Formats: sequence, C-alpha cells, structure tokens
Amino acid sequence: MQQFKALQVEEVEDKKYQSQVVQRSIEDLPKGDVLIQVQYSSINFKDALSASGNKRVTQQFPHTPGIDAAGFVISSGDPSFSEGDSVIVTGYDLGMNTAGGFGQFIRVPAAWVIKCPAGLSTRDSMIFGTAGFTAALCLEKLQVNGVMPESGPVLVTGATGGVGIIAVALLSKLGYEVIASTGKKSAEELLKKLGANAIIDRNEINEPTPRPLLKEQWAGAVDVVGGDTLFSVLKSIKYGGSVACCGLVQSPMFEASVFPFILRGVNLLGVDSVELPLEVKRATWEKLAGDWGLDTLDSFATEISLDDVPSYLSLVLAGKATGRYLVNLEK
Repeated sequence: MQQFKALQVEEVEDKKYQSQVVQRSIEDLPKGDVLIQVQYSSINFKDALSASGNKRVTQQFPHTPGIDAAGFVISSGDPSFSEGDSVIVTGYDLGMNTAGGFGQFIRVPAAWVIKCPAGLSTRDSMIFGTAGFTAALCLEKLQVNGVMPESGPVLVTGATGGVGIIAVALLSKLGYEVIASTGKKSAEELLKKLGANAIIDRNEINEPTPRPLLKEQWAGAVDVVGGDTLFSVLKSIKYGGSVACCGLVQSPMFEASVFPFILRGVNLLGVDSVELPLEVKRATWEKLAGDWGLDTLDSFATEISLDDVPSYLSLVLAGKATGRYLVNLEK
C-alpha cells in the first residue's frame, strides 16, 4: 500500500485538538472516481476552523483539512479525466468531512474536479484558491447588479485577508476605484501596489451607530467581515448600489434595518463558493486564467511546506494573516 504524508487533526482531550503530519495509506482514502496527487493547496479560514475542531465544519476526527487542492490525475474511473491531467478541486465536501488538500493524495468524485484551464498553472490556481475564486464571484455578482467602474468607488473590507487582497487586485485590474479597509498598517504599502486608491482604518466602519442611514459613499462593496461592519457598510452604499457578502470574520450575525433597502434600493448579495454547479465554477476559473488573471500573485503569496501548516492555521484563526499562504505538498 502506497504511503503519503498528510496533516491529521485529532481530538486529544475533550474539545482540544492537535495537528501533526502523519503517514497515511492511499487505501485509507474515501471512495471516489478520481485519485489525484496533490502538488499545491492553500490555507483558508475554513481550514483553520476545521483544524480547531469546529463541528459546524468537520464532524468526524481524525481528519485531514484542506478545502483546496490542485495537482495531477493518477487514475480515474470517469472517462472525462486521464492520467496526468492537471486538475483543481475546491469546495463541495473537500477538507470538511472528506480528506482534503493537506495530504499528498486525495480521492474524490469526478463531479468535484475541474481541469486546470490553459494559461493557469496548478501553483497559481492555488494562490487564488477558494479565496480568489470567491473574490471573483463577488465581482461577478456586483457586475450583474450594475456596479461598474463608472458607478463609483468600491469598498473592500478585510482587505489584507485572502478574499480581500485578491478582490482589491481584481477590482483594480478591471478599472475600479478601490477603497481598502484594514486594521493592519504594515500592509498599506502592499495594498497600494495592488491598486488600492485609498486605505481606511477598519474602525471607521466598525463602530455601531443608531443612525438608520449614513452618508452615501460607495457604489458597491465586497464584505468578508460580517457583523456590525456589514450593517455599517450597507448604510453607506449609494442609491441602487450592492454589497457582495461572503464572510463572517467578525461575526455571522448582524443587526440591520430595512432602511438601506427600501430608501436607497441597496442590494445585499450572498456569495457561495462551495456548492456551485461545476459548469459555473469552470466559467469563473476560465476568467481567472484569462482576462482576470493577475501578474501580481507572488507579491502577496507566502509559500510554505506541509510541516508549516499548523502554525499558519493558528495565525489565520487569530486574525493575523496577510495575503495568501500557498502549501507546497512536494516541498
């Protein structure tokens, strides 16, 4: 039985979890159509939740997290894939209750797998990862709802995180005026290099106020924070503008009123990257491989090994992460 390395999270005592790199056997992987040797993965907030024992993400332990994986096909029971094909797997149950990308091999249903588009390497696909894919979905939703470069400035909250930093870069590439909100002074220079036109402290939009509406400032927003920040952003959106909501770093709950919606026609747009139909995912990845591709990926990516993953998961969970953490499974 072929052995491989994988990060394994296990409960060591009541509600305390430990992560370590172990040897696993391919025979132990779940049943599936496609066996993939993983070259790269990436770290996302959901991985940090899984590794900390969050039962809303992962119910059964021991477990290998990693909601992202890119590599090449070893074998496939589905004729859509051939040995050696470069492929991407993100979302669905990968890394949640199915052994994920923090292992050198995964086995998954063919319905989860996308061939890596021409022009996009497996490495770059994982710098984007679920975070970049989600940022692209947010931008698509804003455009569908009429938020275009000429509409006015677009706010990005949590701008130094995985979704936020790629949203800044994508919006700038497509000609938008970008306002980046962050609490990390050290990242301001990087955000400006990625195209942020202005940077504001997150506390400016983080303070609750009883006022039902605030001054109209932004044509649209990408919000990864949730909580009071999301409500504050909604109050400040221009008439007819939209907010793409995709995160809960601050809180999954927020207290709101109907005033932004009924007096300014504001749209709150939910963005999910997990259960989208495969053809929708494929179309978005094609954009990231084409006109929406970024030549700045390496500027905000830190490449790490599998052994480094536990410390970086802790960094993400503590809200101290900046940019993207690329996991090289061959390192």
